[in-house]
Amino acid sequence: MARRKRVYHKPVHLDPRYESPLVAKLINKLMRSGKKSLAERIVYKAIDLSNEGSDNVDPLEVLNRAIENAKPRVEVKSRRVGGATYQVPMEVTQDRQESLAMRWILGFARGRKGVPMHTSLANEIKEAAKNQGSAVRKRDETHKMAQANRAFAHFRW
Repeated sequence: MARRKRVYHKPVHLDPRYESPLVAKLINKLMRSGKKSLAERIVYKAIDLSNEGSDNVDPLEVLNRAIENAKPRVEVKSRRVGGATYQVPMEVTQDRQESLAMRWILGFARGRKGVPMHTSLANEIKEAAKNQGSAVRKRDETHKMAQANRAFAHFRW
């Protein structure tokens, strides 16, 4: 019998300005206490700020590159085998990769105190797009952990 609930995927709605499911997910992840209009304002300002100084035609190019650079390919999951717990490296599904990348970018943006949220989010997006910053470092740590525990890969099921 399964120990976990079944995952039901909700239909993805598009955001009003860019009509992108990625931006809509980012807005929903940023939103707190149902304040969607505030989250939209912050995300749109952050996208505008992250595009400043670049000559991209597509305003979402920097955001897409940032999320792509922050996505983890593998992660470790705990598996209990015969009384011992092993950290087993597992490949990450596409949805979870995107979700983790957004969560890390938003988490590190929230961690920057004394700076408005739209500015800190724009800085995190810029840094991740350049393959630098805290979210990319977190991805690298996750990959290192999986690499160190690859001896337990045979416990994957």
